[in-house]
This record gives sequence, C-alpha cells and structure tokens, in this order.
Amino acid sequence: MTDRTAGTPVVYDRHSIAVVIPALNESLRIRDVVEGALAECDRVIVIDDGSDDGTAERIADLPVTLLRHETRMGKGASLRDGFREALRQGANAVLTMDGDGQHLAADIPRLVAAANRHPNCIAIGARLRKRAQQPTYRRLANEFGDWGIAWGCGYRIADTQSGQRLYPAAVAALTDVPGEDFVYEAQILISAARRLGMGVVSVPIESRYAGAGAVEKFRKSHFRPLHDLWRITSHVVVQVWNYGHVIREYRRTRNTPAVIDDPSGEFATAPRK
Repeated sequence: MTDRTAGTPVVYDRHSIAVVIPALNESLRIRDVVEGALAECDRVIVIDDGSDDGTAERIADLPVTLLRHETRMGKGASLRDGFREALRQGANAVLTMDGDGQHLAADIPRLVAAANRHPNCIAIGARLRKRAQQPTYRRLANEFGDWGIAWGCGYRIADTQSGQRLYPAAVAALTDVPGEDFVYEAQILISAARRLGMGVVSVPIESRYAGAGAVEKFRKSHFRPLHDLWRITSHVVVQVWNYGHVIREYRRTRNTPAVIDDPSGEFATAPRK
C-alpha cells in the first residue's frame, strides 16, 4: 500500500500511530478516555488546554505524554501542539479524539482499517448510528457544516464536524493552516484536499450525547452551534471564493458523493476515484 502524497509504503497500526486528545476541563471522563486509547494504541498524547478542574491530575499516573497550556489557547492550538509532538515521536498517522467521552476508543481499529483500505485519505468517525440521540439543532448544524466544508474540499463528506479522525502524517505536518478552535478542524480538511490531494473516508460510529435515556454522563459541549457555525461558515465562504470557479466547484462537489467505509453494508459507498 502506498501513500501517494509521500510516495513511500505505509501501513497504519497501533504501534505507528499516536492518539492526540485535546482536553479542556474534562475531569469527568478523561481517565476513561485515555485508558481506552492506551488499550488500542502505544502512544497517547494529551493536551491540557488550561483546565482548572484537575483534568491533568486525573491521568498523572498513566503512561501518556502530557502537554499543558497555562491558559486556554483553543482546540486549534491544542491540535497543532499534539501533531508536532506526535510527528516528533515518529508517528506515521495521528488519530484525534475528544476528551469528553463521546468517542469510543473501541472504534480506533475500525478507523485504522479504513485508512489502510483508503490510502491518501483522512478517516473520520461519522456519527451516523443512533442519530436519534443527537439533538436536532446539532444535527441540523452538522448537516449545514457538511454542505459548506464539502464545497471547500471539492467533494462531499459525511460528518465534517466529528473530532474523531485519523490524519496521515502528511496532513499533520501541514503548516500555515489558518483558523482556530473548530474552524481549524474545518480548514485542515480543506487544506488537505487542496494542497495534498487528500480524500476523506467516513467510518460510521455511534452518536453519543447526554439526554433522556442516556446511561453515561457527558459534560456540556464546548461547541456553540450558532456562534461556531457562523465562524466556520464565514471562514469557508472566503476559502471557496478565493479558490475561484465557484459554480463549477459547487457542481463538482455535488457530483462527488461521500465515501463511507462500512463492511456491514448499511452505509457503504463506492471508493473515491
């Protein structure tokens, strides 16, 4: 198997990837998240983004790399720092997870397998299963975000807002990726598509949210749908305009369906050409 960006053979496995977990006031679930990640991968990097609830202390005895920001710098800064550390440690891919417990570490092998089946792609854990657990306003916001970010990438993507992703090292090494917080996660997809020719493959995972009937507890999301979606949308609009050929790119995007890797066949689509 070949990473067409680097031109060298690459196979992702638990020994060669690093899990990067940005964390802001995640004392409720961070230990479970990290222990789960350690069960699936040899290297785990946690970035404590100025937490004041004892997040770092909850994992102080675990064999992880802990980076700490004295004050809050945002998710974009945390991911950049995590990427740099993962590459310094020699990882050939970086798998990101949120620290609030919404992502299952048990899905890591599925993302790794999908990335191996789809070289030159970012693998995203797409919250397609049990979507009824996702609040309606979040689902609508995510669908709108998918529409805009797809336009920037030139192809459709299932769940552009998910924070559980596997990035090939070439993507993690990208510099000058603009945007902060959730805007950075949108822009890195666009930059990878436009600058590296990367595709995206989505792997169905469960939607896991607090609410009626939920067994597990989750802290309130840091994502503010109106505020953050406006920031993402306005940023993407500028990117689309700057790339030019707006109508042509829109048509191309609508004619390029999302790639979904699902061996069960429930959501699977044909590979991206």
